[in-house]
Amino acid sequence: MRFFAKLQIIIISCFITSIDFNAQPIDYTDTKNWAVLPNFQNNQLKMFIQDSSWIEKADVFYVYPTLLINAKDTTNNIDISHSEQRSKVLNYAVKYQASAWAESGRLFAPFYRQAHIRAYEKLDNGGRESLLLAYSDVKAAFLYYLENYNNGRPIILAGHSQGSTLISLLLKDLFDGTEIQKKLVAAYIPGIGIDTNMYSSLRLMKTPTEVNGFVTWNTFKKKINKKQYEKWYRGKSVINPITWDLTQFSDKSEHKGFLFKNGKIYRKSFSTTLIDGALWITTPNFPFKYLAFSMDDFHSGDINLFWEDIRINSKLRLAHWFTVHSGR
Repeated sequence: MRFFAKLQIIIISCFITSIDFNAQPIDYTDTKNWAVLPNFQNNQLKMFIQDSSWIEKADVFYVYPTLLINAKDTTNNIDISHSEQRSKVLNYAVKYQASAWAESGRLFAPFYRQAHIRAYEKLDNGGRESLLLAYSDVKAAFLYYLENYNNGRPIILAGHSQGSTLISLLLKDLFDGTEIQKKLVAAYIPGIGIDTNMYSSLRLMKTPTEVNGFVTWNTFKKKINKKQYEKWYRGKSVINPITWDLTQFSDKSEHKGFLFKNGKIYRKSFSTTLIDGALWITTPNFPFKYLAFSMDDFHSGDINLFWEDIRINSKLRLAHWFTVHSGR
């Protein structure tokens, strides 16, 4: 069930400044509260870096997806010191998602008090507060990064699912129509439904080289859940992450490659079809394709299915950002 689409972002964003959090803020001066910092705790990324030419020129701020999903767990927000959660962040999210941007800049990824998956279903029963507590951590981490690390570098924002939810709020709160927007190369925020009128200044980017905006998509099988699609996705923002525009169909020959959990990249694996508010792909053609048949949808693969496509595109946008801003 695509629970994450049920988050009504505009309703939540209205509460950003009105919630009084009783929990103590996270101390982001402590390097242990970061999953990834330049030159710290980044062993999962080193294997993916062959071209380091962009790393000192730009920054990537990444927020990981919902990993707190056990239905029996009564936790509303998980403590960042939780060892199992930290392991999931480093060995799953950083390794198979954040790695797509490993060559695009110095990478920053904070641990945060993530909301349980149920928060999306129970917005009016504590879910909104749980998500906003998570957002308060991400915002605090970003502001600390901006003041202490950025030093004028262009920024790529990247997330997935709950991570994209929190980045979308960060965009609304700090970037939309502000001076910081000029620093934004791109925000990659797949895995949620983004209203087309979410922002006043930020725009859905509809060409592969466009900058200062965001891109988003939600990946389905061909046989989509029509009820969920009609309720939560039709009319939402979407692009095709193969062509990085509104091309309705892309052939599998155009697919650059997805990163599987065995560490291998499988290229030319599936075709894509863009529909109103979402994207569906054919069953990926790779040695373990039988695994795809048991999946309800491809939400969990929103990033790693397009891993090589993202890696190439993020550097393309970086090059364009520097071209646009040269001499300024």
